[in-house]
Amino acid sequence: MKYTFSTLTFSLLLLLPFTFVVQPLRAQQLYRPEQELGELFEQVQLQHVFPDSKTFPDAVPLAPPAQILEAYRQQQNQPGFSLEAFVKAYFLLPSQPETGFTSDTSLSVTQHIERLWPVLTREPGADGGSLIPLPKKYIVPGGRFREIYYWDSFFTMLGLQASGETELIQSMVDNFTHLINTVGHIPNGNRTYYLSRSQPPFYALMLRVLAQQKGREVLKTYAPALRKEYDFWMDGADQLSAANPTHRRVVRLPDGSILNRYWDDAPEPRPESYREDVELAQESGRNPEEVYRHIRAAAESGWDFSSRWFADAQNLSTIHTTDIIPVDLNALLYHVELTLQEMAVLNGNRKEAREFERRAKARRDALLTYTWSEEAGFFYDYDFVKGTTTNIPSLAAVFPLYFSMVNRRQADAVAQKLEEDFLHAGGLVSTLHRTGQQWDAPNGWAPLQWMSIQALRNYRHDRLADTVARRWVTLNEAVFHNTGKLMEKYNVVDMGLQAGGGEYPNQDGFGWTNGVLLKLLSLDPQLLETETLELETQH
Repeated sequence: MKYTFSTLTFSLLLLLPFTFVVQPLRAQQLYRPEQELGELFEQVQLQHVFPDSKTFPDAVPLAPPAQILEAYRQQQNQPGFSLEAFVKAYFLLPSQPETGFTSDTSLSVTQHIERLWPVLTREPGADGGSLIPLPKKYIVPGGRFREIYYWDSFFTMLGLQASGETELIQSMVDNFTHLINTVGHIPNGNRTYYLSRSQPPFYALMLRVLAQQKGREVLKTYAPALRKEYDFWMDGADQLSAANPTHRRVVRLPDGSILNRYWDDAPEPRPESYREDVELAQESGRNPEEVYRHIRAAAESGWDFSSRWFADAQNLSTIHTTDIIPVDLNALLYHVELTLQEMAVLNGNRKEAREFERRAKARRDALLTYTWSEEAGFFYDYDFVKGTTTNIPSLAAVFPLYFSMVNRRQADAVAQKLEEDFLHAGGLVSTLHRTGQQWDAPNGWAPLQWMSIQALRNYRHDRLADTVARRWVTLNEAVFHNTGKLMEKYNVVDMGLQAGGGEYPNQDGFGWTNGVLLKLLSLDPQLLETETLELETQH
């Protein structure tokens, strides 16, 4: 039977209530382009048919994948065969929905963001391709990112909160809850090629935002889902020993403490960056599976890519992410444990509350033991293979302050280093290394500005927090009025240049930039009234 796009899509939609809602979602029920298209997928990616490697995994097949693969095998050696033409005949390529939206730089940046929310909102359902259907509306970041992203969504929710969009926050929380209950965790994004990994665990923080809007009792509703997510991150912890100190995302340290690392179950090239990963593995001269695992683990971190994960602090080819216990991940999981404790109290389960209080305290003690450098007065990621901190400075160091895990002396030392080394004309730089990677200097990112500002406020470093917020807001506004865009990331060192680095061009839209900017302005409207800054680059 010949399938058309419309009949295929309709057939899939008919199946959705049973396949994806009532029954647990199983990977084999979903379209996996990298698996089902075999050598066709490999050739499209390696031959660079599309400038962006994410294009083909997001394309929707217009016939059953097995039928397309068979057609490719029959046609590929025929005279005049064009791989690009074949793909365009058998797949619907992704495109941005027609919204009729145009930026108006005569509007305030707040008005611009309010107008953008509907543009970035997607309706529930499937597309017949690699998109994992969700039951409710959600916000996408924008640009090439046509699906929901895990940690992005928390920062987007901050802006939705400022806009009074409580029901959209509720819908997004419910979508993530749905993923936990069907997939078993929150994947990197709602694409099948993201299923083998997650992203920084911000779900508990999303629940805090929802509780601020609807009351603390709402936490009780989501306790089972948060526990499932926690169990995903802690899988195998009970089986660790001195002889077998690691399993997936958990690591047992020499003193018996258990902390977490980033991980991905598939030691293969990422489908959405297939050619880039194959080329990197070849250039590195290392075991390809080892490289792929570290690359994917870094993608789970959200910091893809950064000197944080490089053995030499400079070159992606030396990446060793799974050897590293990250400061930010473990601070986030500390908050998950405290939230589970609070949920247990709300549910009247004192025994469970005491257990999660114990786990949180043990994690805090271990994090301070292994990642705090007394000499530097700063938090560093810990290389458990070498048994030492990485000594690569990054804004991950603010996460323990964000969750109030440290004493005043430690907080003061971190604040001093931020002001002396990280602060520039447009805000805080992500790391102090220039590697050409997007999560290194000279780039600044909205989520890290927010975490840093709030971390500083927790310890009454309000002057520095105000400075960071003012510089970041001013940079965002200046770029908007010059270009009509809010960007994924910014060059905070030279405000006349665009941010660069990474595997794709700087994207506009942009979910978490909109969210953080709107939240900062809602907390202090006077930030936009500051017309001048010290624009000279410091340090």
